[in-house]
Amino acid sequence: MTAALNAVTPAARVRIGAGAGYSGDRIEPAVELAEHGALDYLVFECLAERTIALAQQARRANPELGYDPLLEARMRAVLPAAVRNGVRIISNMGAANPLAAARKTASIAHELGLSGLKIAAVSGDDVLDVLRQGTHVFEESGDSVADYDGRLVSANAYLGAEPIVDALKAGADIVLTGRAADPSLFTAPLIHAFGWAMDDWDMLGQATVVGHLLECAGQITGGYFADPGFKDVPMLARLGFPIGEVGTDGAVTITKVAHAGGRVTEATCKEQLLYEIHDPRRYLQPDVVADFTQVRVAEEAPDRVRVSGGCGTPRTGTLKVTVAYVDGFIGEGQISYGGPGAVARAKLALEIVRERLEITGVATSELRFDLIGINSLHGATLGERNAEPYEVRVRIAGRTDSMEQAVRIGNEVETLYTNGPAGGGGVTKTAREVIAVQSVLLPRELVRPSFEMVEV
Repeated sequence: MTAALNAVTPAARVRIGAGAGYSGDRIEPAVELAEHGALDYLVFECLAERTIALAQQARRANPELGYDPLLEARMRAVLPAAVRNGVRIISNMGAANPLAAARKTASIAHELGLSGLKIAAVSGDDVLDVLRQGTHVFEESGDSVADYDGRLVSANAYLGAEPIVDALKAGADIVLTGRAADPSLFTAPLIHAFGWAMDDWDMLGQATVVGHLLECAGQITGGYFADPGFKDVPMLARLGFPIGEVGTDGAVTITKVAHAGGRVTEATCKEQLLYEIHDPRRYLQPDVVADFTQVRVAEEAPDRVRVSGGCGTPRTGTLKVTVAYVDGFIGEGQISYGGPGAVARAKLALEIVRERLEITGVATSELRFDLIGINSLHGATLGERNAEPYEVRVRIAGRTDSMEQAVRIGNEVETLYTNGPAGGGGVTKTAREVIAVQSVLLPRELVRPSFEMVEV
């Protein structure tokens, strides 16, 4: 990447591509964007509340890990095209260990024969020690965080755009963060490129609209939108990820690579705009309180939709912190029954396991008995109105205080193989630790983000 690319000069237009909408997302659409999207920035949004807790566990097992498990595969696939085409990369794939992610990316770049890159690792979102020093309570339950101390796994604050902007100003070609607000990954390059002030609330509100539209990648190009016969979307197996063309006024045109599958329409954009929004007048973000109520969506041409009108008010004095903690164990077993009388045999299987768990003294705080395809989603009232199916799958799951107790649930399902009823098959059983999350609002002055540069 060239020095000219890193110069701080106001841009007339910025093209941002969404390379991932979650940790396990497809990699090919991101490569397609890097090669054919004529991008300035490619953003990978890969963190969820539970994802970072699992990353913290991985880091504790190995201090060199804790970043996104697909980081290496993504970087190997996308870096050659990104460097060749002058595309800067921003991602929260740093997860619980941004510095290790930056060092790993540098190693990959070196192996690929790429040089002259600056990779910034943004840290400061890990606030577990801060929480342990204060008297904080969970927003959801009102419980004291201190009461959970022996069970705490992680506490990560949602950082805003500012440390990413600082890293871009310092010449970073790649910025890897831990927990940052999803839209902030997209607002940061706009703030940097256009020179917007961090208290220009209306521009930051519209920038948040841009980020919110792009953050889930294939959802806005028709992926999650698709519903055959009602909302048809072509070439879903080759779904293209979105591009946002943003002007100096913050208005964005959502589009995609022309030959890619999917479609961008007024409807796909409106569905994504409303996704996860509780109060469209006060969408709380670390950078701004965004107001979506005046947003306008207009289809300009096939696969080109212009979105404008976002605004905002000053940001709050607190940052949301997601706190993960161990909350027991879940044991599960499944078995299938098919043919005449499948439902009757499946119901008998449920009753057998229910009684067996009582006889053997398996202690559970929660227990579910489901017939998948009949009542597992909508319960008995709605789920059993249709004609009897020719096949059904039993699922029994329970929450326990120990892994030993959780394992016993799946074992009892497995014994149905030979202990009846007839015709059971395809048993699966699992037992896992439960990582639960709650939220804390932390004064933002207690969170001190920074970045460290790794050079190739």
